[in-house]
Amino acid sequence: MIFRSFVEVLKNKKIAFIGVGISHTDAIRMFARNGANLLVLDKKAMSGAIREEFENLSIEGRTGEKYLGKLDADIYFRTPGIPFDSEMIRRLRKNDKIVTSELEVFFELCAGRIIGVTGSDGKTTTTTLIYEILKQAGKKVHIGGNIGLPLLARVDEIECDDFVVVELSSFQLESMRVSPDIAVITNISENHLNVHKTMENYVAAKKNIILHQNGFSRTVLNAGDNYTSEFAELVRGQLVLFGGSRNSNVFAEGGKIWSGSEEVLEIGDIKLRGQHNVQNFMAAIAATSEWATAADIKKVATGFGGVEHRIEFCGKMNKAACFNDSIATTPLRTMAGLASFEEPIVLIAGGSDKGLCFDELGDAIAKRVKCLIVTGETGPKIKEAAEKSQFFKALDVFEAAELGTAVEIAKEHLQEGDVLLFSPASASFDKYKNFEERGEHFKKIIAQFDDKDS
Repeated sequence: MIFRSFVEVLKNKKIAFIGVGISHTDAIRMFARNGANLLVLDKKAMSGAIREEFENLSIEGRTGEKYLGKLDADIYFRTPGIPFDSEMIRRLRKNDKIVTSELEVFFELCAGRIIGVTGSDGKTTTTTLIYEILKQAGKKVHIGGNIGLPLLARVDEIECDDFVVVELSSFQLESMRVSPDIAVITNISENHLNVHKTMENYVAAKKNIILHQNGFSRTVLNAGDNYTSEFAELVRGQLVLFGGSRNSNVFAEGGKIWSGSEEVLEIGDIKLRGQHNVQNFMAAIAATSEWATAADIKKVATGFGGVEHRIEFCGKMNKAACFNDSIATTPLRTMAGLASFEEPIVLIAGGSDKGLCFDELGDAIAKRVKCLIVTGETGPKIKEAAEKSQFFKALDVFEAAELGTAVEIAKEHLQEGDVLLFSPASASFDKYKNFEERGEHFKKIIAQFDDKDS
């Protein structure tokens, strides 16, 4: 067994996990059951059930403000929420401690073929499309990273002919020194600058997905993106370009998606809304072209309705369709959402501030939105960007203290044939623990007003 052999090598080492999250909990259990000497560190107190379980597994736990007071472990697993250049991690490395992560170890141990997907936008949908296409093609596929189940705890289940599709964030990538067999970058735009501080740092983190590939690898890059197209010179293996023009390996022309000279898919067959999802399909096709047929891809295109919280239809209000796009944590993502509709749009936007610029979004709102309702920390910035746009004309703009009030204002301005789009263009952390919780809250509010018979 691969994992047991790995733990056996570390039998004389003390292994610490910083943070008890979903991926760490399963990994901790697996290490403990294979005889590892474990320490769990968390600033927050563990729940009674988890604490009791860990005590039964003879796992030492330290919580509270001084949870990192003693550096007596040899190996530390960090969560993606702890930046690799943070003072905490620098302190560990200065004391000659090994710092790694659940995904880094998984990459080293996995016997299957790993497809890694990153990007500022579209990575979850692209990851899921790759998974669905390979599954339709009859392959045994696992999915994980930012979505799906934790992977390290399942490493012994994965065989050499299996595929593993992994969504990778910049926080996971910044410390990676191993790259996937197939790397996909959907695009790169401003994001997470509140953590990475500069665009250069953010781009450098994303670049790690390809820097450690070998000559037998495949790299899928967006030819129409300024950043990713420049990464081509770094590619060591097979380069596959999508988007851009017909000079790309996979491109859209004449209402169809082509792979070289082969027609793969009618764009009209794609069930997902929006031009950005055409881009996501092209990326997925570029990643899977060696193993899936056009028939496999068409089957997925016509049947796949999307991932939750991504332009997700969630009911009607005043006979207007309501869509939850809580995943939109960047201006570019909200701009893609706006471009997905031809109908008049009532937009609810705003959330916590990641230090991003809203000028381009302001232009898109001024052109496409009939009523703007802003909320959260970034609400005033989004409002200002729309009102100072050269395209600003007759646009109703309102501010709301919280999401429920925003929906009530929207109801007053929605008419039959309109669209209500909740697409924050901002992170969720001002009021929610993540975008999923925010999206669920929006859907619950809409359910109270839903025109169930319309």
